Formats: sequence, structure tokens, C-alpha cells
Amino acid sequence: MEFKKTIELRHSVRHFLKQPIDNEKIDSILEIVNKCPSAGNLQSYKIYLVKNQNIKKELAEAAIDQEFIYQAPLVMVFCANQEECELKYGLRGKELYSIQDATIAASYAQLAAADQNIGSVWVGAFDPEKVKLILKTTFLPVAIIPIGYYSEQSFLRERKQKNEIFEEI
Repeated sequence: MEFKKTIELRHSVRHFLKQPIDNEKIDSILEIVNKCPSAGNLQSYKIYLVKNQNIKKELAEAAIDQEFIYQAPLVMVFCANQEECELKYGLRGKELYSIQDATIAASYAQLAAADQNIGSVWVGAFDPEKVKLILKTTFLPVAIIPIGYYSEQSFLRERKQKNEIFEEI
């Protein structure tokens, strides 16, 4: 798929088919994520791939009961490895660069999924401490990305006009 077409087709999907995602497609998404830029090439993030229905249910509960999370065949949780980044860049690395690394990786994952006609949605409304407990991690959860094949209820939303968000100075 052409890059511009991928960008135009990517949108938040909260209704998924129950069809599992082929492992080859998941691997392809992860290969693309592994090429994304990161501060000092540290790749100071961890991605948890969640297929277990019970864990997905717990994640949904930690995310204000957003049911579509456990309805997705796969949930990717992107976490910042703040300590690793802090070792190289100090406090700025811990509080900014590691989080940027995780968010860039999550964005690449969404684009890589869209390129394969797999839908996703960015979930940022969740209790990070609960998510840490669920995943048994010390890393900072930054984004929960449920992914799956689009259902017929998926649709594109209107976007702001360019002049509303860009300003030349």
C-alpha cells in the first residue's frame, strides 16, 4: 500500500472482528516498529503483546471499562523504560525521551497495522499503576493499542482544517 494511502485510511477502530491476526502479520508490524527512531538508538521501551482474554479484560477495567480493549484479538501495551534512558540522558531522558520512544513505537505500530488493513485505536485513558500490576512490570505504561480486523461499524471522522492547527511564523 502506498504510504499516503495508509495515512488516509488509518483511523481509530473500536469495533473488531473476532478473527485472530496471523502471526506473520504481527511479526511484520513488529519488524516495522523495530525500525522506528529513538533517542540515542536506545529503544528504551517494552511492548507487551496480550492475547490472553483474562488479561485483556483486566486491561479494559484499568482503562475505565473500555470494552473494545478485550474485544480486540490482540492488545499491544507500550511502556517506557525510563531507567535505561535516564542512565544515558539523566532526568530529561527519564521524563521525556523514554516516553517519546514508546509513543513513536506505538505510532509506527498503528501505521504498520493500517498498511495491512488491520485497525487499531490509541488508548491513553488508563490507570498506569493498575496496568503495571497486570503486566507485572516496573516500566511506565504509555499507550494501550488494541488491534484487529475492522468491523462494519468502523468509520472515518472529520478532521480539523489545516489552518486550524498549523501556524506559519
